[in-house]
Amino acid sequence: MKKSAWAASAVLVIAVVMSLSSTAGLRVAAAASDYNIDRVDHTVNVLSNGYILINDTIVTSTPASGSFLIGFPYKYGLQTLRCMAYDASDRSTVFPVTLNFPLENHVGFYGVKVDLPDGAPQAFTVEFVLSNLLLTQDSQNATVFTLDFPAYPSLTKAVVLLKGLVRPPSGAEYIKGTVDNFTYTADNLAAFSYNVSQVTFGLTENNVQLFEINQLDRQITINQFGDIQVSDSYYVTNDAQNSAMSVDVILPPNSTVPTAKDQFGRPTQILLIDSPPIRYRVNLTLPAEPGKSSQFTVVYGLDKNVYSKSQNEPDKFAYEIPQFRDITYYVDQVSVALSMPEGARLLARPVTGFYSVCKGTFADAVTIRKQGFVSLDSFPVEIELGYNPLWTAFRPTLWVWSIALVGCAVFIVSRRRKAPVTVAVPSRVARPTPDNLRRFVESYEEKMKILTEIDALEVRVQKGKIPRRRYKVQKRTLEMRVEALSRNLGELKESMRSAGGHYADLMRQLEVAESEISDVEANIRNIEARQNRGEVTLELYRNRMEEYRRRKEKSETTINGILLRLREETR
Repeated sequence: MKKSAWAASAVLVIAVVMSLSSTAGLRVAAAASDYNIDRVDHTVNVLSNGYILINDTIVTSTPASGSFLIGFPYKYGLQTLRCMAYDASDRSTVFPVTLNFPLENHVGFYGVKVDLPDGAPQAFTVEFVLSNLLLTQDSQNATVFTLDFPAYPSLTKAVVLLKGLVRPPSGAEYIKGTVDNFTYTADNLAAFSYNVSQVTFGLTENNVQLFEINQLDRQITINQFGDIQVSDSYYVTNDAQNSAMSVDVILPPNSTVPTAKDQFGRPTQILLIDSPPIRYRVNLTLPAEPGKSSQFTVVYGLDKNVYSKSQNEPDKFAYEIPQFRDITYYVDQVSVALSMPEGARLLARPVTGFYSVCKGTFADAVTIRKQGFVSLDSFPVEIELGYNPLWTAFRPTLWVWSIALVGCAVFIVSRRRKAPVTVAVPSRVARPTPDNLRRFVESYEEKMKILTEIDALEVRVQKGKIPRRRYKVQKRTLEMRVEALSRNLGELKESMRSAGGHYADLMRQLEVAESEISDVEANIRNIEARQNRGEVTLELYRNRMEEYRRRKEKSETTINGILLRLREETR
Protein backbone atom coordinates (compact mmCIF):
# COMPACT_ATOMS: atom_id res chain seq x y z
CA MET A 1 0.00 0.00 0.00
CA LYS A 2 2.81 2.42 0.88
CA LYS A 3 4.54 1.78 -2.44
CA SER A 4 1.29 2.41 -4.31
CA ALA A 5 0.70 5.65 -2.39
CA TRP A 6 4.24 6.85 -3.12
CA ALA A 7 3.84 6.05 -6.83
CA ALA A 8 0.53 7.92 -6.99
CA SER A 9 2.08 10.93 -5.28
CA ALA A 10 5.04 10.96 -7.69
CA VAL A 11 2.75 10.85 -10.73
CA LEU A 12 0.69 13.74 -9.32
CA VAL A 13 3.79 15.88 -8.69
CA ILE A 14 5.14 15.26 -12.20
CA ALA A 15 1.79 16.18 -13.76
CA VAL A 16 1.65 19.44 -11.79
CA VAL A 17 5.24 20.38 -12.81
CA MET A 18 4.54 19.64 -16.50
CA SER A 19 1.35 21.69 -16.37
CA LEU A 20 3.18 24.66 -14.86
CA SER A 21 6.00 24.34 -17.41
CA SER A 22 3.60 24.25 -20.37
CA THR A 23 1.69 27.23 -18.95
CA ALA A 24 4.95 29.18 -18.62
CA GLY A 25 5.93 28.22 -22.18
CA LEU A 26 2.58 29.41 -23.50
CA ARG A 27 3.05 32.70 -21.67
CA VAL A 28 6.52 33.15 -23.19
CA ALA A 29 5.16 32.32 -26.66
CA ALA A 30 2.30 34.71 -26.15
CA ALA A 31 4.71 37.42 -25.04
CA ALA A 32 6.93 36.80 -28.07
CA SER A 33 3.97 37.11 -30.45
CA ASP A 34 2.40 40.10 -28.68
CA TYR A 35 2.92 42.57 -31.52
CA ASN A 36 1.15 43.96 -34.56
CA ILE A 37 2.53 44.49 -38.06
CA ASP A 38 2.03 48.16 -38.78
CA ARG A 39 3.63 48.31 -42.21
CA VAL A 40 5.40 46.24 -44.86
CA ASP A 41 7.45 47.76 -47.71
CA HIS A 42 7.51 45.09 -50.44
CA THR A 43 10.02 45.93 -53.18
CA VAL A 44 10.51 43.67 -56.21
CA ASN A 45 13.71 44.50 -58.12
CA VAL A 46 14.30 43.10 -61.61
CA LEU A 47 18.06 42.77 -62.09
CA SER A 48 19.68 43.27 -65.48
CA ASN A 49 20.22 39.53 -66.02
CA GLY A 50 16.61 38.72 -65.17
CA TYR A 51 17.00 37.61 -61.54
CA ILE A 52 14.51 38.91 -58.97
CA LEU A 53 15.58 40.61 -55.73
CA ILE A 54 12.71 40.97 -53.22
CA ASN A 55 13.09 43.14 -50.12
CA ASP A 56 10.40 43.00 -47.42
CA THR A 57 10.95 45.65 -44.74
CA ILE A 58 8.62 44.88 -41.83
CA VAL A 59 7.72 47.42 -39.15
CA THR A 60 6.09 46.05 -35.97
CA SER A 61 4.33 47.85 -33.13
CA THR A 62 6.68 46.29 -30.55
CA PRO A 63 9.92 44.28 -30.95
CA ALA A 64 9.06 40.85 -32.40
CA SER A 65 11.54 38.67 -30.54
CA GLY A 66 11.51 34.92 -31.12
CA SER A 67 10.52 33.17 -34.33
CA PHE A 68 9.05 35.29 -37.12
CA LEU A 69 7.46 33.48 -40.08
CA ILE A 70 7.22 34.86 -43.60
CA GLY A 71 6.56 33.18 -46.94
CA PHE A 72 4.80 33.16 -50.29
CA PRO A 73 3.13 30.60 -52.59
CA TYR A 74 5.15 27.39 -52.82
CA LYS A 75 5.85 27.78 -56.57
CA TYR A 76 8.22 30.65 -55.74
CA GLY A 77 10.06 28.54 -53.19
CA LEU A 78 11.30 26.33 -56.02
CA GLN A 79 12.95 29.41 -57.56
CA THR A 80 14.46 30.75 -54.32
CA LEU A 81 18.25 30.93 -54.51
CA ARG A 82 18.99 32.56 -51.18
CA CYS A 83 17.41 34.39 -48.26
CA MET A 84 18.77 36.59 -45.49
CA ALA A 85 17.34 38.80 -42.75
CA TYR A 86 18.92 41.86 -41.15
CA ASP A 87 18.27 45.06 -39.23
CA ALA A 88 16.62 47.56 -41.59
CA SER A 89 18.98 50.31 -40.39
CA ASP A 90 22.16 48.19 -40.26
CA ARG A 91 22.68 45.47 -42.86
CA SER A 92 25.65 44.07 -40.93
CA THR A 93 23.30 42.93 -38.14
CA VAL A 94 22.14 39.63 -39.61
CA PHE A 95 19.53 37.29 -38.12
CA PRO A 96 19.52 33.50 -38.65
CA VAL A 97 16.98 32.13 -41.15
CA THR A 98 15.63 28.63 -41.83
CA LEU A 99 14.40 27.96 -45.37
CA ASN A 100 11.42 25.80 -46.36
CA PHE A 101 9.88 26.08 -42.89
CA PRO A 102 6.16 25.23 -42.41
CA LEU A 103 3.96 28.32 -42.26
CA GLU A 104 2.20 27.01 -39.15
CA ASN A 105 -0.42 24.47 -40.29
CA HIS A 106 -1.16 26.07 -43.68
CA VAL A 107 -0.33 24.21 -46.88
CA GLY A 108 0.59 25.64 -50.27
CA PHE A 109 3.15 28.06 -48.85
CA TYR A 110 6.95 28.22 -48.86
CA GLY A 111 7.86 29.49 -45.42
CA VAL A 112 10.98 31.02 -43.90
CA LYS A 113 11.64 31.27 -40.18
CA VAL A 114 13.61 34.28 -38.92
CA ASP A 115 15.09 33.95 -35.42
CA LEU A 116 14.95 37.40 -33.82
CA PRO A 117 16.85 37.96 -30.57
CA ASP A 118 15.49 39.71 -27.48
CA GLY A 119 15.48 43.43 -28.05
CA ALA A 120 15.25 43.00 -31.81
CA PRO A 121 14.54 46.16 -33.84
CA GLN A 122 10.98 47.04 -34.71
CA ALA A 123 12.01 47.40 -38.37
CA PHE A 124 13.87 44.56 -40.06
CA THR A 125 14.28 43.36 -43.65
CA VAL A 126 13.94 39.90 -45.17
CA GLU A 127 15.65 39.62 -48.56
CA PHE A 128 15.05 36.95 -51.22
CA VAL A 129 16.78 36.26 -54.53
CA LEU A 130 14.70 34.34 -57.09
CA SER A 131 15.88 32.85 -60.38
CA ASN A 132 15.39 34.48 -63.79
CA LEU A 133 12.94 31.72 -64.80
CA LEU A 134 10.21 34.01 -63.45
CA LEU A 135 10.95 36.63 -66.13
CA THR A 136 9.72 35.69 -69.61
CA GLN A 137 10.75 37.42 -72.82
CA ASP A 138 8.08 37.79 -75.50
CA SER A 139 8.83 35.51 -78.45
CA GLN A 140 7.50 38.06 -80.96
CA ASN A 141 8.88 41.25 -79.40
CA ALA A 142 12.23 40.95 -77.61
CA THR A 143 11.72 44.28 -75.79
CA VAL A 144 8.61 43.05 -73.91
CA PHE A 145 8.94 41.04 -70.67
CA THR A 146 6.42 39.48 -68.27
CA LEU A 147 7.30 39.09 -64.59
CA ASP A 148 5.69 36.41 -62.42
CA PHE A 149 5.99 37.49 -58.77
CA PRO A 150 4.23 37.60 -55.37
CA ALA A 151 2.66 41.06 -55.01
CA TYR A 152 2.92 40.77 -51.23
CA PRO A 153 4.35 38.31 -48.68
CA SER A 154 2.37 35.75 -46.71
CA LEU A 155 2.52 36.52 -42.98
CA THR A 156 0.97 34.92 -39.90
CA LYS A 157 -0.52 38.26 -38.80
CA ALA A 158 -2.59 40.88 -40.55
CA VAL A 159 -0.79 43.93 -41.97
CA VAL A 160 -2.21 47.41 -41.43
CA LEU A 161 -0.55 48.90 -44.54
CA LEU A 162 1.44 47.32 -47.37
CA LYS A 163 3.28 49.42 -49.94
CA GLY A 164 4.38 47.51 -53.03
CA LEU A 165 6.89 48.55 -55.66
CA VAL A 166 8.00 46.72 -58.79
CA ARG A 167 11.33 48.20 -59.86
CA PRO A 168 12.30 47.13 -63.40
CA PRO A 169 15.44 48.41 -65.14
CA SER A 170 15.52 52.08 -66.11
CA GLY A 171 13.42 53.08 -69.11
CA ALA A 172 10.73 50.43 -68.54
CA GLU A 173 7.12 51.23 -69.39
CA TYR A 174 4.14 49.53 -67.73
CA ILE A 175 1.93 47.65 -70.24
CA LYS A 176 -0.46 45.50 -68.22
CA GLY A 177 -0.68 43.25 -65.18
CA THR A 178 -2.65 42.03 -62.18
CA VAL A 179 -1.38 45.13 -60.34
CA ASP A 180 -2.48 48.52 -61.63
CA ASN A 181 1.01 49.97 -61.91
CA PHE A 182 4.58 49.54 -60.75
CA THR A 183 3.47 51.00 -57.38
CA TYR A 184 0.47 49.74 -55.41
CA THR A 185 -0.86 49.58 -51.85
CA ALA A 186 -3.03 47.26 -49.76
CA ASP A 187 -4.83 48.13 -46.51
CA ASN A 188 -5.56 45.60 -43.76
CA LEU A 189 -3.89 42.70 -45.56
CA ALA A 190 -5.20 39.47 -44.06
CA ALA A 191 -2.96 36.87 -42.46
CA PHE A 192 -1.82 33.98 -44.67
CA SER A 193 -2.67 35.90 -47.85
CA TYR A 194 -1.90 33.93 -51.00
CA ASN A 195 -0.95 35.91 -54.10
CA VAL A 196 0.44 35.15 -57.55
CA SER A 197 0.75 38.20 -59.81
CA GLN A 198 2.09 39.17 -63.23
CA VAL A 199 3.19 42.45 -64.72
CA THR A 200 4.21 43.07 -68.33
CA PHE A 201 6.57 45.91 -69.24
CA GLY A 202 8.44 47.14 -72.28
CA LEU A 203 11.99 48.43 -72.63
CA THR A 204 13.25 51.01 -75.09
CA GLU A 205 16.83 49.76 -74.71
CA ASN A 206 18.47 46.38 -74.19
CA ASN A 207 18.62 46.79 -70.40
CA VAL A 208 17.66 43.18 -69.59
CA GLN A 209 19.70 40.23 -70.82
CA LEU A 210 18.61 36.78 -69.65
CA PHE A 211 21.88 35.15 -68.76
CA GLU A 212 23.48 33.48 -65.78
CA ILE A 213 26.84 34.65 -64.48
CA ASN A 214 28.18 31.34 -63.21
CA GLN A 215 31.48 32.80 -62.09
CA LEU A 216 33.17 36.20 -61.91
CA ASP A 217 36.87 36.12 -61.03
CA ARG A 218 38.53 39.47 -60.31
CA GLN A 219 42.33 39.78 -60.24
CA ILE A 220 43.68 43.02 -58.71
CA THR A 221 47.38 43.61 -59.33
CA ILE A 222 49.38 46.41 -57.68
CA ASN A 223 52.84 46.97 -59.13
CA GLN A 224 55.93 48.46 -57.56
CA PHE A 225 54.90 51.99 -58.59
CA GLY A 226 51.47 51.73 -56.96
CA ASP A 227 49.55 51.41 -60.24
CA ILE A 228 46.39 49.28 -60.07
CA GLN A 229 45.33 46.94 -62.86
CA VAL A 230 42.17 44.81 -62.68
CA SER A 231 41.16 41.79 -64.73
CA ASP A 232 37.53 40.54 -64.56
CA SER A 233 36.95 37.07 -66.04
CA TYR A 234 33.31 36.18 -66.73
CA TYR A 235 31.82 32.70 -67.22
CA VAL A 236 28.24 33.21 -68.44
CA THR A 237 25.38 31.02 -69.72
CA ASN A 238 22.72 32.27 -72.12
CA ASP A 239 19.23 31.72 -70.62
CA ALA A 240 17.35 33.55 -73.40
CA GLN A 241 15.44 32.00 -76.28
CA ASN A 242 17.70 33.63 -78.87
CA SER A 243 21.46 33.68 -79.44
CA ALA A 244 23.38 36.29 -77.44
CA MET A 245 25.77 38.47 -79.44
CA SER A 246 26.96 40.62 -76.51
CA VAL A 247 26.96 40.89 -72.72
CA ASP A 248 26.75 44.09 -70.66
CA VAL A 249 29.11 44.45 -67.69
CA ILE A 250 29.53 47.08 -64.98
CA LEU A 251 32.99 48.51 -64.22
CA PRO A 252 34.00 50.40 -61.04
CA PRO A 253 34.08 54.20 -60.97
CA ASN A 254 37.29 55.83 -62.24
CA SER A 255 38.21 52.80 -64.35
CA THR A 256 40.47 53.62 -67.28
CA VAL A 257 41.30 52.18 -70.73
CA PRO A 258 39.14 49.02 -70.66
CA THR A 259 39.92 46.25 -73.13
CA ALA A 260 38.24 42.88 -73.68
CA LYS A 261 39.42 39.51 -74.93
CA ASP A 262 37.79 36.14 -75.46
CA GLN A 263 38.71 32.84 -73.81
CA PHE A 264 41.55 32.33 -76.31
CA GLY A 265 43.11 35.73 -75.60
CA ARG A 266 41.96 37.37 -78.84
CA PRO A 267 40.80 41.01 -78.55
CA THR A 268 37.08 41.70 -78.91
CA GLN A 269 35.11 44.93 -79.13
CA ILE A 270 34.00 46.74 -75.97
CA LEU A 271 31.74 49.82 -76.09
CA LEU A 272 30.63 52.31 -73.42
CA ILE A 273 26.82 52.18 -73.14
CA ASP A 274 25.87 54.19 -70.06
CA SER A 275 27.26 56.05 -67.05
CA PRO A 276 26.69 55.96 -64.11
CA PRO A 277 26.95 53.15 -63.37
CA ILE A 278 29.71 52.60 -65.91
CA ARG A 279 28.17 50.02 -68.24
CA TYR A 280 30.10 48.51 -71.15
CA ARG A 281 28.91 46.13 -73.84
CA VAL A 282 31.29 43.29 -74.72
CA ASN A 283 30.73 41.79 -78.16
CA LEU A 284 31.24 38.01 -78.13
CA THR A 285 33.58 36.48 -80.72
CA LEU A 286 31.14 33.62 -81.23
CA PRO A 287 27.40 33.96 -80.49
CA ALA A 288 26.26 32.18 -77.31
CA GLU A 289 23.45 29.84 -78.33
CA PRO A 290 20.49 29.33 -75.92
CA GLY A 291 21.66 27.23 -72.98
CA LYS A 292 25.32 27.52 -74.02
CA SER A 293 28.15 29.24 -72.18
CA SER A 294 30.83 31.73 -73.08
CA GLN A 295 33.90 33.18 -71.41
CA PHE A 296 35.58 36.55 -71.75
CA THR A 297 37.84 38.87 -69.78
CA VAL A 298 37.75 42.64 -69.29
CA VAL A 299 41.02 44.36 -68.32
CA TYR A 300 41.18 47.95 -67.07
CA GLY A 301 43.11 50.24 -64.75
CA LEU A 302 42.03 52.10 -61.62
CA ASP A 303 43.15 55.62 -60.75
CA LYS A 304 45.59 55.14 -57.87
CA ASN A 305 45.04 58.74 -56.72
CA VAL A 306 41.38 57.89 -56.01
CA TYR A 307 41.82 54.50 -54.34
CA SER A 308 45.07 55.04 -52.40
CA LYS A 309 45.25 56.46 -48.86
CA SER A 310 48.08 58.63 -47.59
CA GLN A 311 50.45 57.15 -45.01
CA ASN A 312 52.91 58.82 -42.62
CA GLU A 313 55.69 56.28 -43.13
CA PRO A 314 57.51 56.13 -46.51
CA ASP A 315 57.59 52.30 -46.63
CA LYS A 316 53.85 51.85 -46.02
CA PHE A 317 51.13 52.00 -48.66
CA ALA A 318 47.35 51.67 -48.28
CA TYR A 319 44.44 51.25 -50.70
CA GLU A 320 40.69 51.00 -50.30
CA ILE A 321 38.89 49.44 -53.29
CA PRO A 322 35.10 48.80 -53.09
CA GLN A 323 34.08 45.53 -54.74
CA PHE A 324 31.04 45.14 -57.05
CA ARG A 325 29.23 48.10 -55.52
CA ASP A 326 27.43 49.16 -58.70
CA ILE A 327 26.68 45.81 -60.38
CA THR A 328 23.09 45.36 -61.53
CA TYR A 329 23.11 41.57 -61.88
CA TYR A 330 23.21 38.43 -59.74
CA VAL A 331 26.39 36.33 -59.69
CA ASP A 332 26.56 32.69 -58.59
CA GLN A 333 30.18 32.84 -57.43
CA VAL A 334 32.66 35.70 -57.15
CA SER A 335 36.31 35.68 -56.21
CA VAL A 336 38.74 38.53 -55.67
CA ALA A 337 42.48 37.82 -55.82
CA LEU A 338 45.03 40.43 -54.75
CA SER A 339 48.55 40.33 -56.15
CA MET A 340 51.13 42.62 -54.57
CA PRO A 341 54.55 43.73 -55.81
CA GLU A 342 57.59 41.61 -55.02
CA GLY A 343 58.87 42.29 -51.54
CA ALA A 344 55.51 43.60 -50.24
CA ARG A 345 54.13 42.38 -46.92
CA LEU A 346 50.48 42.42 -45.89
CA LEU A 347 50.20 44.40 -42.63
CA ALA A 348 46.47 44.20 -41.86
CA ARG A 349 43.34 42.19 -42.64
CA PRO A 350 42.18 43.18 -46.12
CA VAL A 351 38.50 42.35 -45.56
CA THR A 352 36.08 41.42 -42.80
CA GLY A 353 35.23 37.73 -42.85
CA PHE A 354 36.90 34.72 -44.42
CA TYR A 355 39.80 35.00 -46.86
CA SER A 356 42.91 33.00 -47.69
CA VAL A 357 46.53 34.16 -47.86
CA CYS A 358 49.21 32.51 -49.98
CA LYS A 359 52.71 33.24 -48.72
CA GLY A 360 54.94 33.48 -51.78
CA THR A 361 58.71 33.63 -52.02
CA PHE A 362 58.79 37.36 -52.68
CA ALA A 363 55.20 38.56 -52.01
CA ASP A 364 51.86 37.64 -50.45
CA ALA A 365 48.64 36.93 -52.39
CA VAL A 366 45.11 37.16 -50.96
CA THR A 367 41.95 35.45 -52.26
CA ILE A 368 38.35 36.22 -51.20
CA ARG A 369 35.43 34.02 -52.31
CA LYS A 370 31.68 34.58 -51.97
CA GLN A 371 28.57 32.84 -53.30
CA GLY A 372 25.21 34.24 -54.38
CA PHE A 373 26.23 37.87 -54.85
CA VAL A 374 24.29 41.09 -55.54
CA SER A 375 25.31 44.74 -55.23
CA LEU A 376 23.93 44.90 -51.67
CA ASP A 377 26.69 42.44 -50.70
CA SER A 378 29.39 44.88 -51.81
CA PHE A 379 32.41 44.97 -49.54
CA PRO A 380 35.57 47.14 -49.41
CA VAL A 381 39.01 45.62 -49.75
CA GLU A 382 41.45 47.57 -47.57
CA ILE A 383 45.06 46.83 -48.44
CA GLU A 384 47.86 47.97 -46.16
CA LEU A 385 51.35 47.06 -47.41
CA GLY A 386 54.84 47.27 -46.11
CA TYR A 387 57.14 47.81 -49.11
CA ASN A 388 60.76 48.87 -49.45
CA PRO A 389 61.29 50.87 -52.68
CA LEU A 390 64.68 49.17 -53.13
CA TRP A 391 62.74 46.13 -54.37
CA THR A 392 62.08 48.02 -57.61
CA ALA A 393 65.69 47.30 -58.59
CA PHE A 394 65.42 43.58 -57.85
CA ARG A 395 64.29 42.40 -61.29
CA PRO A 396 66.65 44.65 -63.32
CA THR A 397 69.59 43.50 -61.19
CA LEU A 398 68.55 39.87 -61.62
CA TRP A 399 68.37 40.30 -65.40
CA VAL A 400 71.80 41.96 -65.55
CA TRP A 401 73.40 39.10 -63.63
CA SER A 402 71.59 36.52 -65.78
CA ILE A 403 72.77 38.15 -69.02
CA ALA A 404 76.31 38.37 -67.67
CA LEU A 405 76.36 34.67 -66.76
CA VAL A 406 74.94 33.64 -70.14
CA GLY A 407 77.51 35.82 -71.92
CA CYS A 408 80.37 34.20 -69.99
CA ALA A 409 79.06 30.74 -70.79
CA VAL A 410 78.78 31.56 -74.52
CA PHE A 411 82.30 32.99 -74.53
CA ILE A 412 83.78 29.86 -72.91
CA VAL A 413 81.93 27.48 -75.21
CA SER A 414 82.86 29.44 -78.34
CA ARG A 415 86.57 29.10 -77.60
CA ARG A 416 86.38 25.32 -77.79
CA ARG A 417 86.91 23.53 -81.10
CA LYS A 418 83.56 22.56 -82.49
CA ALA A 419 83.04 19.11 -84.00
CA PRO A 420 80.91 18.92 -87.16
CA VAL A 421 77.30 18.23 -86.36
CA THR A 422 75.11 16.14 -88.60
CA VAL A 423 71.59 17.49 -88.81
CA ALA A 424 68.81 15.10 -89.69
CA VAL A 425 66.32 16.69 -92.05
CA PRO A 426 62.84 15.32 -91.42
CA SER A 427 60.87 14.14 -94.36
CA ARG A 428 58.22 16.56 -95.47
CA VAL A 429 54.70 15.67 -94.37
CA ALA A 430 51.76 16.58 -96.55
CA ARG A 431 49.80 19.36 -94.91
CA PRO A 432 45.99 19.25 -95.12
CA THR A 433 44.66 21.47 -97.88
CA PRO A 434 42.47 24.48 -97.02
CA ASP A 435 39.61 22.74 -98.81
CA ASN A 436 39.88 19.68 -96.51
CA LEU A 437 40.07 21.90 -93.44
CA ARG A 438 36.98 23.81 -94.58
CA ARG A 439 35.09 20.58 -95.26
CA PHE A 440 36.02 19.25 -91.83
CA VAL A 441 34.87 22.42 -89.99
CA GLU A 442 31.61 22.73 -91.94
CA SER A 443 30.79 19.02 -91.54
CA TYR A 444 31.50 19.08 -87.82
CA GLU A 445 29.40 22.23 -87.29
CA GLU A 446 26.55 20.66 -89.27
CA LYS A 447 26.78 17.53 -87.11
CA MET A 448 26.60 19.62 -83.93
CA LYS A 449 23.58 21.48 -85.31
CA ILE A 450 21.77 18.22 -86.12
CA LEU A 451 22.48 16.84 -82.63
CA THR A 452 20.97 20.03 -81.20
CA GLU A 453 17.89 19.49 -83.38
CA ILE A 454 17.56 15.93 -82.06
CA ASP A 455 17.68 17.23 -78.47
CA ALA A 456 15.01 19.82 -79.28
CA LEU A 457 12.92 17.09 -80.90
CA GLU A 458 13.14 15.02 -77.69
CA VAL A 459 11.88 17.99 -75.66
CA ARG A 460 8.97 18.63 -78.04
CA VAL A 461 7.77 15.01 -77.97
CA GLN A 462 8.00 14.92 -74.17
CA LYS A 463 5.79 18.00 -74.01
CA GLY A 464 3.34 16.45 -76.48
CA LYS A 465 3.84 19.12 -79.12
CA ILE A 466 4.34 16.60 -81.99
CA PRO A 467 2.90 13.10 -82.57
CA ARG A 468 5.18 10.20 -81.66
CA ARG A 469 5.00 8.72 -85.17
CA ARG A 470 6.18 11.99 -86.69
CA TYR A 471 8.88 12.18 -84.03
CA LYS A 472 10.25 8.74 -84.96
CA VAL A 473 10.39 9.61 -88.67
CA GLN A 474 12.15 12.93 -88.08
CA LYS A 475 14.58 11.44 -85.59
CA ARG A 476 15.53 8.60 -87.94
CA THR A 477 16.13 11.08 -90.78
CA LEU A 478 18.38 13.20 -88.59
CA GLU A 479 20.28 10.15 -87.29
CA MET A 480 20.98 9.01 -90.87
CA ARG A 481 22.44 12.43 -91.66
CA VAL A 482 24.62 12.21 -88.53
CA GLU A 483 25.88 8.77 -89.56
CA ALA A 484 26.86 10.04 -93.03
CA LEU A 485 28.62 13.06 -91.57
CA SER A 486 30.43 10.88 -89.00
CA ARG A 487 31.86 8.69 -91.81
CA ASN A 488 33.15 11.71 -93.70
CA LEU A 489 34.57 13.23 -90.53
CA GLY A 490 36.33 9.96 -89.70
CA GLU A 491 38.20 10.05 -93.03
CA LEU A 492 39.13 13.71 -92.62
CA LYS A 493 40.30 13.09 -89.03
CA GLU A 494 42.55 10.26 -90.21
CA SER A 495 44.14 12.46 -92.89
CA MET A 496 44.87 15.21 -90.37
CA ARG A 497 46.22 12.69 -87.87
CA SER A 498 48.64 11.39 -90.48
CA ALA A 499 49.79 14.95 -91.18
CA GLY A 500 51.30 15.01 -87.69
CA GLY A 501 52.30 18.20 -85.89
CA HIS A 502 49.64 20.34 -84.31
CA TYR A 503 46.94 18.78 -86.54
CA ALA A 504 47.43 15.42 -84.83
CA ASP A 505 47.44 17.17 -81.46
CA LEU A 506 44.17 18.95 -82.27
CA MET A 507 42.55 15.66 -83.26
CA ARG A 508 43.67 14.10 -79.97
CA GLN A 509 42.16 17.03 -78.04
CA LEU A 510 38.96 16.71 -80.08
CA GLU A 511 38.62 13.00 -79.29
CA VAL A 512 39.21 13.61 -75.58
CA ALA A 513 36.51 16.32 -75.55
CA GLU A 514 34.06 14.08 -77.44
CA SER A 515 34.69 11.22 -75.03
CA GLU A 516 34.13 13.54 -72.07
CA ILE A 517 30.78 14.72 -73.51
CA SER A 518 29.67 11.09 -74.04
CA ASP A 519 30.56 10.22 -70.44
CA VAL A 520 28.73 13.29 -69.09
CA GLU A 521 25.58 12.55 -71.10
CA ALA A 522 25.57 8.97 -69.77
CA ASN A 523 25.97 10.30 -66.23
CA ILE A 524 23.11 12.77 -66.76
CA ARG A 525 20.78 10.00 -67.92
CA ASN A 526 21.79 7.89 -64.93
CA ILE A 527 21.25 10.63 -62.31
CA GLU A 528 17.90 11.61 -63.89
CA ALA A 529 16.72 8.01 -63.72
CA ARG A 530 17.83 7.72 -60.09
CA GLN A 531 16.12 11.00 -59.22
CA ASN A 532 12.88 9.85 -60.85
CA ARG A 533 13.03 6.67 -58.74
CA GLY A 534 13.60 8.75 -55.59
CA GLU A 535 17.07 7.28 -54.92
CA VAL A 536 18.83 10.67 -54.60
CA THR A 537 17.87 13.89 -52.83
CA LEU A 538 16.93 17.01 -54.79
CA GLU A 539 20.02 18.83 -53.49
CA LEU A 540 22.37 16.04 -54.61
CA TYR A 541 20.59 15.90 -57.98
CA ARG A 542 21.04 19.64 -58.52
CA ASN A 543 24.70 19.55 -57.48
CA ARG A 544 25.46 16.63 -59.81
CA MET A 545 23.59 18.24 -62.71
CA GLU A 546 25.51 21.47 -62.20
CA GLU A 547 28.81 19.55 -62.17
CA TYR A 548 27.88 17.63 -65.34
CA ARG A 549 26.73 20.81 -67.06
CA ARG A 550 30.06 22.52 -66.38
CA ARG A 551 32.05 19.54 -67.59
CA LYS A 552 29.99 19.38 -70.77
CA GLU A 553 30.30 23.11 -71.43
CA LYS A 554 34.06 22.96 -70.87
CA SER A 555 34.38 20.18 -73.45
CA GLU A 556 32.11 22.05 -75.89
CA THR A 557 34.26 25.15 -75.44
CA THR A 558 37.34 23.08 -76.29
CA ILE A 559 35.66 21.77 -79.46
CA ASN A 560 34.58 25.25 -80.53
CA GLY A 561 38.12 26.51 -80.00
CA ILE A 562 39.57 23.73 -82.18
CA LEU A 563 37.07 24.43 -84.96
CA LEU A 564 37.85 28.14 -84.76
CA ARG A 565 41.60 27.52 -85.11
CA LEU A 566 41.07 25.26 -88.11
CA ARG A 567 38.72 27.79 -89.74
CA GLU A 568 41.33 30.54 -89.37
CA GLU A 569 43.86 28.38 -91.21
CA THR A 570 41.58 28.21 -94.24
CA ARG A 571 41.78 31.97 -94.75
